[in-house]
Amino acid sequence: MKYMGSKRALLQNGLGDVLHEEAQRSKRFVDLFAGTGRVAWHVAESTCVPVLASDLQSFSSTLAGAVIERTKAIDFDAVDVAWLQPTRRSLAGDPRYREATAQDRGRVSATAVRSARKLCADMPGGPIWNAYGGHYFSPAQAAAFDCLLAHLPDDRNLERVCRAALILSASRCAAAPGHTAQPFQPTATALPYIASSWCKNPIEVCAESARALAPRHARTRGRTATADANELAKSVRPSDLVFIDPPYSAVHYSRFYHVLETVARGACGPVEGVGRYPPTPERPHSDYSVKTLAPARMSGLLTTLRERECRIIITFPQGRASNGIDGEELIESARQSFEVEARVLASHFSTLGGNNGNRSARRR
Repeated sequence: MKYMGSKRALLQNGLGDVLHEEAQRSKRFVDLFAGTGRVAWHVAESTCVPVLASDLQSFSSTLAGAVIERTKAIDFDAVDVAWLQPTRRSLAGDPRYREATAQDRGRVSATAVRSARKLCADMPGGPIWNAYGGHYFSPAQAAAFDCLLAHLPDDRNLERVCRAALILSASRCAAAPGHTAQPFQPTATALPYIASSWCKNPIEVCAESARALAPRHARTRGRTATADANELAKSVRPSDLVFIDPPYSAVHYSRFYHVLETVARGACGPVEGVGRYPPTPERPHSDYSVKTLAPARMSGLLTTLRERECRIIITFPQGRASNGIDGEELIESARQSFEVEARVLASHFSTLGGNNGNRSARRR
């Protein structure tokens, strides 16, 4: 999945060992900024410690819950029968899909992209068709994603896996440069990228994602929350191990992931702008992405956790991030309340917005 600050590399580069060691000394693992849910998955799958994973954005809670809220593997055939097969049957009779498929058969050109956007604007459809058809997704893809949403299984465990697979697949199919802040525009240089994204079959990509998710599960059932980290921290217990991976961007993360949030919620209000952004109330805002507020919020979080007498693990870039938080200063701030051990791991993380000119797309 395309995500800013993903912990997949760090988990294989030392962080995974630290989490495994420290979690087993705790009665619960609390991930306050769960993101893609990878850290929560790692702890839930490798230890018997229950995990609480939380984030401001509901797509994050959905991804985390697909693994940590289940204690048994799911047979992929059950996913196919309950979800993918009904979707294929329904889609075959969908007039939007027939029209979109006929249009998609031609070469992707600037004219074809404009026609795709007009088709989705003129024909009413579901949330993905209405908001993102002809922009992030081709009309045929948008119709397929809407149909996949409409046929999510009633069984809770199956639904968890299927909705998470849908989010992952939307990220993989989106015609956007690394995130969903803005879709590619039909320029000569971007058209090959649009064509590459629009040729992906959402049902096939969902099947791949669901097949990978189905066997994964927690050893001990955990739970998820969609909540403000500083508020949730007030309920932490002394026996908890708290993981903190706060935002490091001065741009709200909801700007990058609003498409995934729409998929997680299954609904979207009227969109606007080049990025097709939903209404402001539907886009979570965090003080951690406001430069004038982020350092104080981080300090307040440390104070709360010190009062809760728990242990914490923090990951953060070593230098000063665009939201005003500095990794070195964060260590010194923590030392005012905690006994601190600092480790530096050599790694790269995506900025999801670098232009390889004055701002690198990846930083150490």
